[in-house]
Amino acid sequence: MSQVKLPSWQPGATRDAIEVFLDSAEMLPEERRVAVFDVDGTLWCERPHNPQLEFLVAELRGALGGRPELAERPEYRAVLEWDRAAIARLGAVNVMLALNELHAGLTPEEFEARVVTWFGATFHPDKRVPWSQTRYRPMLELIAELRARHFSVYLATGIGTEFVRVVSQRFFGVPPEGVAGAQVGYELDHGLGLPRMLRTRETVGDPNEGAATVGNIIRSLGRRPIFAAGSNAGDAQVLEYTAATEGPSLALLLRHDDAEREYAYDGGAAARPEWTLVSMKDDWSTVFADA
Repeated sequence: MSQVKLPSWQPGATRDAIEVFLDSAEMLPEERRVAVFDVDGTLWCERPHNPQLEFLVAELRGALGGRPELAERPEYRAVLEWDRAAIARLGAVNVMLALNELHAGLTPEEFEARVVTWFGATFHPDKRVPWSQTRYRPMLELIAELRARHFSVYLATGIGTEFVRVVSQRFFGVPPEGVAGAQVGYELDHGLGLPRMLRTRETVGDPNEGAATVGNIIRSLGRRPIFAAGSNAGDAQVLEYTAATEGPSLALLLRHDDAEREYAYDGGAAARPEWTLVSMKDDWSTVFADA
């Protein structure tokens, strides 16, 4: 077995499965070496809320300064109070559409600038560290090892594609075009005399979970993954699709079972025999990246 550089992974069955897969994959042509990672809860911390939701709440609070009446809109009130019952009653899709309105009319560059500013000025609400330090060091090591084996590494996210693309290169070494996720609509505008794209409140296609994620991977990336990592029920079908690939494959399901170093909660995905389970508590000697 060739040397594998995964210093934050504890010796054991999980690490052994990763090493066996990496060695086996080297028998495949490089064009088949495709790896896909979920983002929330797989590459960075998603509790108490994922970074995009924290960003949207901050944007909403900022908008209230000029338009305090927004606080009375049911969708916004539910988010500000984090009323799960109200969000379920209103419908998560309707709530997201309402949040999309906060940035409707912005160009992609204007939206990106807001996200960059937010990442540079805010911290994780519980751990009080920059968002870059909520990334999982073992997963970053795994991405580096996959690249060393000439894998193409992509991100498949259930949150906004444009939001993740702002930091995908800096945080995970994945270029913006390597992100497949939920997408907002755009319209071509000539109001200033030159063509420009403006964001709308609409989303393109279904929410990027389950079967929709598999479809988006194929449409966006054009190749079937032989490696996939996820952490919740929305990732189950990507893991299933990957594990069924002919030849070497590896489907990793991360379990959040470390209340002391991170959080302990059930991601809702029922484990399957063909998947490899990763225990944050038992398989990782270190959880978070330093910077």
